[in-house]
Amino acid sequence: MFSSLRVRNYRLFFLGQVVSNTGTWMQRIAQDWLVLSLTGSSTAVGVTTALQFLPMLLFGLYGGVLVDRLPKRPTLLVTQSAMGATGLLLAFLTLSGHVQVWHVYVAAFAVGLATVLDNPARQSFVSEMVGPGQLQNAVSLNSANFQSARLVGPAVAGLLITGVGTGWAFLFNGLSFLAPIAGLLLMRARELHVVDRAPRGKGQLREGLRYVAGHPELIWPIVLVGFIGTFGFNFPVWLSAYADDVLHAGAGAYSLFNTLMALGSLTGALLAARRGTARLRVLIAAAALFGALEVVTSGAPSLWLFALLMVPIGICGLTVNVTANTTVQMGTDPAMRGRVMALFMMVFMGGTPLGAPVVGWITDVYGARVGFAAGGLVSLAAAVTIGLLLARSGGLRPALAWHQGRPRVRFVPREHPESGAPEQDGEGKQDREGKPDHERQPDMTTA
Repeated sequence: MFSSLRVRNYRLFFLGQVVSNTGTWMQRIAQDWLVLSLTGSSTAVGVTTALQFLPMLLFGLYGGVLVDRLPKRPTLLVTQSAMGATGLLLAFLTLSGHVQVWHVYVAAFAVGLATVLDNPARQSFVSEMVGPGQLQNAVSLNSANFQSARLVGPAVAGLLITGVGTGWAFLFNGLSFLAPIAGLLLMRARELHVVDRAPRGKGQLREGLRYVAGHPELIWPIVLVGFIGTFGFNFPVWLSAYADDVLHAGAGAYSLFNTLMALGSLTGALLAARRGTARLRVLIAAAALFGALEVVTSGAPSLWLFALLMVPIGICGLTVNVTANTTVQMGTDPAMRGRVMALFMMVFMGGTPLGAPVVGWITDVYGARVGFAAGGLVSLAAAVTIGLLLARSGGLRPALAWHQGRPRVRFVPREHPESGAPEQDGEGKQDREGKPDHERQPDMTTA
C-alpha cells in the first residue's frame, strides 16, 4: 500500500504535501469566512471560488503546453513559492486590519494563476520521481494525502478562526509551503526518471488536443471524468439542501456528511494504492456504482442511512478519480504528459463549478432528492455508454453467461459477421508477433 514511499525523492515530496495540503484547506475555510464576514454575502463567497477556478478554465491548456517545455522541479519551486507568498500577504493584511474584500479576490485569482502551472507540473512530476512501476501507488497516496488534509485542515482552521482570528490561518498556510519547497530542494536529481522536454514550437496546443482525440483510451476516461465532475460531484449543493430542507438537521449534519465522505475518499485512495494497477474495467465499474449509489441515496428515508451511504460514495468517487488519473498518465507519451494532464485537470476541476448552477436550479425547482438522483443518473448513463464505446474500440462485445447459477456479463472478442471468427484489422492480418489486433491492446480489452 505504501511501496512508492520507499523512493527517497517521492517521500520528500509526499511529506511536503502533507503539510502544504493541510495549510491549503485551512486557507480555503478562512478565505470563505473572511469574505462572508466582510460582506455578509454568500454571492461574494461564490465569486471568490469562481475567481480561483477561472484561470484553470481560461488558461489550463496553455499551462500544459508550458509544463511540457519546462523542467518540472524548478517550475514547482516557483509555483509553490508564489502560493506561499499569497498566503503570507493575506496574513499581513488581515492581522494588520487593512484587509478588504478585493484583496481576497486578487489573492484567489493569483492562486488560480499559479495552479495553472502547478497542477499539471505536480501531476506529471510524480512519474519522474517514481517511474511507471509505482505510478498508480504514488497517485493513490497523493489522493490519500489530500483527503487526510481535507479532514484535518478545516478542523484546525475552525479552532484558529474562533480562537485567534482568520489571519493566523493564512499565516500557517503561507509558512506551510516551506515544507514542499524544502523537499524539492533536497531531492537528488540523478535519481529522477529523465523525460525529454518538448521543444518550443507553434501549434503545440492543437498537437496535444489531436493526440488525445486520436487515443480512445485517453479521451474516453477524460470525457467520463468530465460528466461525473460536472453532474455527479456537486455535493455542496445537495448535502446542504438535504441537511436543511429534507432532513431538517442543520449545520451539524452537513459537517457529518462531509466528514464521512472524506473518510470514504481516504479509504478509496488507500485501496487504490494497494491495488497497484489501473484497469479501465475498474474505472467503468466504479463510475457506474458511483452513479447508482447516488440514485439510491437520494431516496434514503433517514438521516443515519443517508450519512452512512456517504462512505461508499466517497470510496467510488475517489476510485474513479485515481484510476482515470493513472490510466491517462500511463497511456500518455512523456513529452505530451503536461498537456494531457492539464486537459484532464481542467475538465475535472472546471466541470463542477460549471455544473453547479444547473444542478442548483434542478434542486431548487424539483427538490434535493430529484437533483441528487439526476446527478447520479447522468453519471451512471455516462459510465455505461463510455464502457460500451471502450469495449467496441477494443474489439469486444458484451455477452451474458451463467456462472454458478447466476447471470454474469463478460466482454468477449467480436465475431466476424461471415466467418464467425474474431474480427481482425484490415483483411484479417495479424501484427508482427502473430497476435490479432484486439490482443495488442491490453489496456482496451480490460474494459
